[in-house]
Amino acid sequence: MVFYRKYRPQKFADLIGQKQIKESLLAALVSGRISHGYLFAGPKGTGKTSIARIFAKAVNCQRSDIRSRKSEKSEVRSPRSEFRFGEPCGRCLSCLSVADGSDLDLVEIDAASNRGIDEIRDLREKIKLSPVSGRFKVYIIDEAHMLTTEAFNALLKTLEEPPQHVIFILCTTNPAKIPATILSRLSRFNFKRASHDEIIDVIKKVADTEKIKIDREAFWEIAKVSDGSHRDALTILDQLSSGTK
Repeated sequence: MVFYRKYRPQKFADLIGQKQIKESLLAALVSGRISHGYLFAGPKGTGKTSIARIFAKAVNCQRSDIRSRKSEKSEVRSPRSEFRFGEPCGRCLSCLSVADGSDLDLVEIDAASNRGIDEIRDLREKIKLSPVSGRFKVYIIDEAHMLTTEAFNALLKTLEEPPQHVIFILCTTNPAKIPATILSRLSRFNFKRASHDEIIDVIKKVADTEKIKIDREAFWEIAKVSDGSHRDALTILDQLSSGTK
């Protein structure tokens, strides 16, 4: 397995960088104030999809505690009000299935190759179905700016009145191409390029684990060439590793 997949963060605690985003998402999880839609915007390789996956783990983690129901009134409550969320345990069946890509309640869509109205109409029909085993069905739409105008219009109808059991996370490297009508219905998080020190920290940990011999100058050069992208840095390290072990 390539390094950037093998060493993809599995918990919020594993993340290096994006501190403000991590803290904001954890606060929302702990409070139970889960939005129906998020926009993760920023340069490539800055952790948008990784954090989206961790968030998907958190909301369906089987070790989340059920909140005490203080209201004396009998009422139908949504999953957002019934549970306390937080750092995913990483050990329950739900967390493990997200990690290995087999979780049926996490749907990842590449908008670059599924950008038309037919795909979004199909999605709109499927989201009506209840989650298979978790509390939520989480849809991660990668490179969301690639959707067609017609597809965005179809998606808008879903975002206006989403089912209680659905969470959308749109990831994009070009938020300027996301229609304002879509943006207004999403909680936005702006991702920044990783600093040189953060990149060096990541590749040093991987190099130590893989027993790759590499000097400090090489760490700096990899960080420089990667231009703030964790994925690019680990891809370069992966390519160089065959001759340095």
